[in-house]
This record gives sequence, structure tokens and C-alpha cells, in this order.
Amino acid sequence: MRCPYCGYNDTKVTDSREADDGIRRRRECLSPSCGRRFTTYERVQVAPLTVVKKDGRREEFSREKLLTGIRRSCAKLPISASEITAIVDEIEAALHATGAQEVASSDIGDMVMERLRDLDHVAYVRFASHYRNFLSLEELQAEFERLSAAPRRPARTAGAAQPPLLPPTELTRIAQSPGPRGQEQDEDVVTSLSEQRRRRAGGSR
Repeated sequence: MRCPYCGYNDTKVTDSREADDGIRRRRECLSPSCGRRFTTYERVQVAPLTVVKKDGRREEFSREKLLTGIRRSCAKLPISASEITAIVDEIEAALHATGAQEVASSDIGDMVMERLRDLDHVAYVRFASHYRNFLSLEELQAEFERLSAAPRRPARTAGAAQPPLLPPTELTRIAQSPGPRGQEQDEDVVTSLSEQRRRRAGGSR
């Protein structure tokens, strides 16, 4: 390490400590005419991650874009900002842990759906319906069956397990609901599941 004061090319480390984002080292110049001390930081430089879209286009992974998509699916639901951030942190760490320089957008979508499935059913249905672009009841049902058969991740917090994703009667109602597949369908899902939960709560009293 070259001394930043005199340019001498030999220094020694006098102290090393962990910092929030790396390692902090105190160094001393070994030049007889200098001997000054200075601080250096060592940080891990993560290689950029490229996302491969379904049509073959490539773009740099964007944490903010991922956050925005999940926040949209969780809008007006009892889900805290910290829970959403934790999902993004977990997915980002898992992607970098693979060591791959490219990842398919479908893989990221699957990771999001897996976590939303365990967090909140309405958020899961919103994300799945838009991300997978389901056009029929059969496609939506097939997706539920695929994820239901997959091993579940450990729960984030203690508490009772959520009920099954959606019963067949509710899937039929979603598929037959009038209007575009956007906001009206979202509101229909929210209302339907809210009514189910109120009925369950009333029956348990």
C-alpha cells in the first residue's frame, strides 16, 4: 500500500477492525522521513447482475424495480415496509450467492411468488395474476397446484398457518368477474378473501 502523503511504497497495518460495510485498517508509512498514519477500508465489490427478460433482452438488476413491484402487490394490505424490504434483501442476497452473472426474470418472479405465498394470500394472487399474465381459470388453478406441491419455506413469524390459497369456488368467481383484469379484479379478490376471513372469525366465537 502506497503512502498517500509521501508516496513511499511500503506501509504496515497497525490496527484492523470490522466496519458496517467492510474492514477498517489503520496503516503507518515506513518511510524514515514520513511515518504518518492513515486509514483504509476494504469492502466487498459485488459483480453486477444482469436480468434476462422473457424476450431475450438484458438489463441490469434493479433493487428499486423489485421493491416497486412487490409494494404494488401489497398495497392497502396489513404488510409493513420492513417485511417488504426483508423479502427484497433475501432475494438479492440469494441471487448474488449463486455467483451467476445472469439470472432469468422468471426465476426472480418465482422467488417473489414463493415468499408472497407465505406472507399474504391477496398479495400473492395480485402478483401471480399480473406476473404470470393468466388468461384463464385453468392457468391460475395450475399455478396454485404447482406452488402448493412445492416445499414451503419456514415461516417468518410465529402464528397460525394461513388457510389454503383459494378454494375452487373463489377461483371461478375471479375468472368470471366482469371488467378488465386490473383494478376491478384486484378489488374483487380483496373483498372475497376479507369476507371469508370475517366468516371464519365469526364462526370461531
